[in-house]
Amino acid sequence: MTDVPTSAAPLPALFSRIRGKLILAAILAALADWLFYGHGLGVSLALFLMLVAASSLLTNSLVASRRQILLGVTLLIAGWLPIIESFNCLSVLIAVVTTAVVVASLTNPFIEDLSDRVKAVLLLLFSGPFRLLEDIRLGLVSRLSFASVTVWIMPVMLTGVFLLLFAFANPLIAKWLAALNPGTAASRLDVPRLLLWMAVAGVCWPFVTINWKRRPPPVLPAQQAATESEPAEKFPIDVFDPAAIVRALLLFNLLFAVQTVLDVTYLWGGVALPDGMTYASYAHRGAYPLIVTALLAAGFVLVAMNPGGAAERIPLIRALVFAWIGQNVMLVLSSILRLDLYVEVYSLTCWRVAAFIWMVLVALGLLLIVTRIATGRSNRWLILANWTTLALVAYTCTFVNFSALIANYNVAHSSQISGRGAWLDFSYLADLGPQALPAIDRYLRHARQDPRQDKPTLAAMEARRQQLAQSQHGALSSWREWTYRDWRLQRYLDGSFVNPASSSGVE
Repeated sequence: MTDVPTSAAPLPALFSRIRGKLILAAILAALADWLFYGHGLGVSLALFLMLVAASSLLTNSLVASRRQILLGVTLLIAGWLPIIESFNCLSVLIAVVTTAVVVASLTNPFIEDLSDRVKAVLLLLFSGPFRLLEDIRLGLVSRLSFASVTVWIMPVMLTGVFLLLFAFANPLIAKWLAALNPGTAASRLDVPRLLLWMAVAGVCWPFVTINWKRRPPPVLPAQQAATESEPAEKFPIDVFDPAAIVRALLLFNLLFAVQTVLDVTYLWGGVALPDGMTYASYAHRGAYPLIVTALLAAGFVLVAMNPGGAAERIPLIRALVFAWIGQNVMLVLSSILRLDLYVEVYSLTCWRVAAFIWMVLVALGLLLIVTRIATGRSNRWLILANWTTLALVAYTCTFVNFSALIANYNVAHSSQISGRGAWLDFSYLADLGPQALPAIDRYLRHARQDPRQDKPTLAAMEARRQQLAQSQHGALSSWREWTYRDWRLQRYLDGSFVNPASSSGVE
């Protein structure tokens, strides 16, 4: 593939020396530290994306007219506005993708169709640490001196990422990392801050130093036959060389073993947590970061264990991969238990049910990766198997009455009914809709017999219940709106709850 010639750009880069770009990446990391570390996210993220886009457009050759540049800047502003309006997952996704799309469009001369644009955006967003390592080798040190440390850079960097996620997920690990900061001038090492700098530098690097490649020409049958006999091209700078993979898997297994032992001790074994720490806080803090950790682990295995590659044929690597995936499955199971403990204290919601389902899908995906490696199947088979699993789970979910499930669980485990757990949030219960009526009726029967129940509040609950029942009757006013689930609920309302005070609560 051919690199972009510098002379092809109508607007040349401000500077192109790799040392200067490294300094710029360090400046961006410092700005991220100032904007993010110890602070909540909001308009600060929009400001940082502006700085990243400006740095990218100033340090790389532009292949766009001034009109296209003006249009790109307009799109950037439009993409950042959602974060300025409200910070949430969707606004962040829009802002990040818009930034990558505009930068790719203004700097890549080889975009011919939509697929090229998508590949360019994915390259900007996900090639960071590997591009940084390759460019450091090419620009600052010789290949000979770099070769001796190459096999350690990728394992150490990814181990640092996993350690950062574990620090977010596990307050005990965070406490241990904080102990690395004893207070003397020579040993003041703020590990989370250091990891933040490394992560930001890696993510920003593809934007700071862009190296687009031309799409390879179609391969003729004769060329394909000659190419198949040649050895596969290695990953740049041997980042995923078998020696590096072995070191990475050893570090990962050791690090994950610490987390696994802690979960087995405190979550599964029931050992008392340190003073000032509750099971609810321990569970809530860890469920979602640990799922991100498992997904990153799955991505590493897919890249490192390329079908037919050298790493997949080494027994030691296969054994380490299986052990690590086993620990990741344990990690997902611990996440499920963490979420279960949290739900036990704070009740069930739609998002928490979705989190349970997502965790099960992640665990199944990890097991499918083991199957792919053990049976020697292709990544295409793995993708198809994951999509099939997702489709089956989604299809099964269509037959589950989640509103009724959540309502029944919250009523049965509420403090008013069971004597422990969370205090029932009747407002959320009613927001689940008419399908929650059987559970609402069960709760109201108990509330009528509870002398502690406030009468005006009970009357308001009864009124809200009647509104839901009327809403259900209205939904079935036309045969075109008939569903079996609504029909079952209507039978319950007509037959079992004619008189609220004498209802038997049949579901």
